[in-house]
Order: sequence, then structure tokens, then C-alpha cells
Amino acid sequence: MCYPNQQGIKNAAMTPPRDYYEVLGVPRSASQDDIKKAFRRLARQYHPDVSKEPDAERRMKEINEAFEVLGDPEKRAAYDRLASGHRAGEEFQPPPGWERGFAFEEGAAPHDFSDFFEAIFGGIGRRRGAARGFDDEFAMPGTDEHARLEIDLEDSFRGATRELTLRVPEVDAHGEVKWRARTVQITIPRGIRAGQQIRLAGLGGPGIGGGAPGDLYLEVQFRPHRWYRVDGRDLYLTVPVAPWEAALGADVRIPTPEGPVDVHVPAHSGNGRKLRLRGRGIPGNPPGDLYAVLDIVLPEARTEKQKEVYRAMAREMPFDPRREFGL
Repeated sequence: MCYPNQQGIKNAAMTPPRDYYEVLGVPRSASQDDIKKAFRRLARQYHPDVSKEPDAERRMKEINEAFEVLGDPEKRAAYDRLASGHRAGEEFQPPPGWERGFAFEEGAAPHDFSDFFEAIFGGIGRRRGAARGFDDEFAMPGTDEHARLEIDLEDSFRGATRELTLRVPEVDAHGEVKWRARTVQITIPRGIRAGQQIRLAGLGGPGIGGGAPGDLYLEVQFRPHRWYRVDGRDLYLTVPVAPWEAALGADVRIPTPEGPVDVHVPAHSGNGRKLRLRGRGIPGNPPGDLYAVLDIVLPEARTEKQKEVYRAMAREMPFDPRREFGL
């Protein structure tokens, strides 16, 4: 073990680099997990293997140095003690005895960090497991990507295979991100629901420094259907019925995704009544249901004979649809 290098800084004043917390965009109260997340986000943005930013190299050095200190609890505590009471932009003189209570692993000091880092932490080495600079070995997996995949409702009942052309990012030999078209076969499993995801391994964002690419997740959505409304695994179908079918009862034929079936409309059925067809929804364990929602449709009275039928109904059926108003 060794203490931070004091040689050359006992009587030397220096201008520190930009505040490490500011570099990573985190508050001084940030947790170690927050610091790690901030570093990974910035590294993906500024790493020269993938970044188009004009100052990516300089920013990546700042990010690496900040994470080298703040990502190690021991160095972070030392930095917090040193930075206490110091104003940004002022020359910095370490107070006497600041290093007491701190010890770090020995090792080769990073060669691309600032003079401030060299003077304070020089000779102590990089913390075990820390990220490396862009010009050292450095591997970071690519980000997972997400997209929507629209399918027909019938695909969930039968299962299907679809061919999809994707724009896939790749890093070439010069570190440039290039996009190329790639055609893949996608298997749509039977019983898949809206909102579920299909994972395509390795088709997400490119990795950095040889890191593995991320995955592509396709969120399934159903295209609008002319007959059915989907709710989870359940289906809703509006079924038009004549007034006499609703009043007297009838057997009517309706469509389902797996073929037509006959359902019985009970007598005295009102508008909006739901008839449940158990297990006729989206396949699964258990499968969903299909609800036939009755919609009473009135025939038009175009001829004099048809109008007389309505007049006879008015005479024979003392029915007041507005009786609840009490007027």
C-alpha cells in the first residue's frame, strides 16, 4: 500500500481541472451506482469509437479521469476533502496533512490524466475494475434498442414467420459507425399478446472497444381489426341483431378468429348485453374469452306497409322509453 504522492505538491499551487462531479453531471450526494450509470451514459456519447462530437477525445479523457476518482470510494473521499472550500478557477494548494487516513493500491499511474491527478494521485494506480481510457483496452457492451412490430391479430392465433429488414449499426475498422440493411426472419409465437416483446440477440447498438452488441427488442402491437377489439387476451365483437331477435331470442352465426360459430341470443336481451364465449380469445394458459356485444339495429320504414308495422307496434305495445324522466 502507499499513500498519495506528496512530492512536488507540498509547496506547489495548481489549477485543478473542471470539477469531477460537474464532468459526470451528478450531484455531490450521488450514490456510487449513480456515478457508474452517469459514466456509462457519457462514455457511450463521447467514446471516439462511436462519437461524432468534435471534442470527443478531450471529453472522454475528462470523463475517464472523473470516474477514476469518483468511482473509487477511497479516492472520492480524498477528493472531497481536498475540494472542500476551494473555489472553481482558483489555484489550488493542498492543505498540510490532507492525506492522512487514505491508502491506495500501488500500480502504474494513468498517463493521459491531468497534472492535478498526477500530483495528487500519481503513482497509486488505477482502481481495480475501473474503466480504461479510449486508447487502452476498453470494452463496453452496446445499448439495447427498442422498436414496435405490428402484426395481424390472426398471427397470434396461428403463429407466423415474418421477414423484416433492419438498419443495423456497425463500427468499421476506422471506428466509424456505419448502417447497413440486414434481413432477418422473425418467429411470432402463437398466443403472443400486445405489449409483449420479441428479443433479437445482437441486433441492438454496437459495442465499444470490442464489447458485445446490444439486443433489439420488438414490442408487439396488433393492427386495428375491422371486427375485434383486443383487451389483454380477451376479444370483443359487436354483433348487430334485429329487434325481434333481441326480444324473442334467436340463434345467430358470428365470426371468430378460428372460424364461424352459432350463439344463442336469449329472449328479452337489451342493447349492449355481452354473451361470453369461453376460451375463444387469444390462445394461452388459460386462453382468453370472446365477448359478443349485442347491438340492436332498427330496420328502416320506407314503404307504407313497413310504416304500418311500426304504427301497430305503437298501438299494441304501451312502451315509453323516457318514462324515467317522470314528465
